[in-house]
Amino acid sequence: RLVATALRDAGPPYAGWADAGRTFLDFDPRGDGRAVEVLGDLDTADRIVVLVPGVDSTLADFDRGLGGVARRAPAVQARALHAALRQADPAARVAVLAWLGYDPPEGLGWAAARSERARTGARALTRLVRTLARQRPTAAITLIGHSYGALVLGLAAPALPDQVHALVTLGGVGMGVDRAAELRTAAQVWAAEAPDDWIRRLPALRLFGLGHGVRPAARACGAHRLPVDGVHGHDGYLVPGTGTLSAVARIALHRPATTETGPAYPMPNGVAR
Repeated sequence: RLVATALRDAGPPYAGWADAGRTFLDFDPRGDGRAVEVLGDLDTADRIVVLVPGVDSTLADFDRGLGGVARRAPAVQARALHAALRQADPAARVAVLAWLGYDPPEGLGWAAARSERARTGARALTRLVRTLARQRPTAAITLIGHSYGALVLGLAAPALPDQVHALVTLGGVGMGVDRAAELRTAAQVWAAEAPDDWIRRLPALRLFGLGHGVRPAARACGAHRLPVDGVHGHDGYLVPGTGTLSAVARIALHRPATTETGPAYPMPNGVAR
């Protein structure tokens, strides 16, 4: 109720979000803004997914997308994933969080080449996930980081609770390491990178505080590579109809997913690798 009041006090378009019955855990219109929207019922969910956006994500574009491109909007991506989860298993108790809980860098300049914003985001993400784990101790949690959001996941990884079973990167800039095995987490690490994603042109370096290591989707990183059929560009991973969206939904549901090269093989506990 407090968040709904804050939305209404902020005026349009945010008041309309509250009037439409949308659920937010957090909202702050100051500066570039913060928002954490929930789709589904967190009180009953046993599958929880948190989407972490990347560079240039602000409250002003939370719903409409950067440059007015809807597929770039965290809220739109969360709705697409929630719909894919419900389609894959209508009986599943799922919740998806569109988490703009940190201040991503603006553009591709100095701040984006450094990790300070990601470290702040990692601390905030860790607090959120620990709270979710306490409230829903039997739930399986999947974290998805797009672009610079992948770095947030990588820096948070060692401090995340055991309920986090999968870290998924989409067009990730890096995770602060050169190999997935260096993340100090038991969670499975997955990565998607479209053939025409400009992120492929980023150099894999870490020098004098610049750079974020090997891209998660690079073969050398060792992450499980997700299919990218139907994905175009840097922002098309969670678009309905793509292979990536379908695979991510299966991972979140603890079902065997597919890799870029074919069916995944099952782990002893039944979770796909």
